[in-house]
Amino acid sequence: MNFKKNGIFGRREDGGQREAEYDGYSAPSQVLAVWGSPGSGKTTVAVKLAKYLAGKKKNVILLLCDMTAPMLPCICPPGELECEHSLGSVLAAVRVSESLVKHNLVTHKKYGCLTFLGMLKGENECTYPPFTASQASELIQCLKGIAPYIIIDCGSYIANDILSAVALMESDAVLRLVNCDLKSISYLSSQLPLLRDNKWDADKQYKVASNVRTDEASDHAEQVLGNVAFRLPHSPELARQTLSGNLLADLSLRDSRGFRKELEAVSREVFGC
Repeated sequence: MNFKKNGIFGRREDGGQREAEYDGYSAPSQVLAVWGSPGSGKTTVAVKLAKYLAGKKKNVILLLCDMTAPMLPCICPPGELECEHSLGSVLAAVRVSESLVKHNLVTHKKYGCLTFLGMLKGENECTYPPFTASQASELIQCLKGIAPYIIIDCGSYIANDILSAVALMESDAVLRLVNCDLKSISYLSSQLPLLRDNKWDADKQYKVASNVRTDEASDHAEQVLGNVAFRLPHSPELARQTLSGNLLADLSLRDSRGFRKELEAVSREVFGC
């Protein structure tokens, strides 16, 4: 890994590896889980939030839980990443340690404050040995010891996804995304009985209407979804970035203005910055 100045990792004067730097941040790490129905834009929102924080020189780790369709190859061109390490290598260990996690974090060449941990192209849940909820919990605790901001892109199918389920339980806040369409509503309704259990702590969940189009009026969204904390509008520019696997690109067009503004509101509410 090419350690970046002012990034999560750096070099000591003697050439050795320096421990995580919090840039004067002494409060406990903040962990945000992003979860929702399939196709609701979980990865897109998680990546854009992580980039936003990194752009403000905040050290942030983005954990990508999906092992069925690895998201790491979908975020940016491979040449923009410092190295190739896999989340699977971490969870395959008998005990997850902070040094093991640090070794497998992938740094972005442009955004030194931003690191990733996810599955690589061609891998799946059968590539590595099965892991336990204890190992998943150890991973999240290690991440909290490395950076002050942790964003976790959860898989939709939490009943069969140990890492995503543990992330939802151990996070400080949850963005619960859903599109304004019948399929998304049906999926969310099927999962709500799980989320009503006390271990999920419904009070920390923010309901988010995602990918809201101009023909989906505000009152219609409220009628379908109930009261929502945030509405992330549809952006053709963002859709193009998603299709091209370049989610770390800037959003510069006018049609993305609403999304950028709402994303900033999410960051202020959840992270205070």
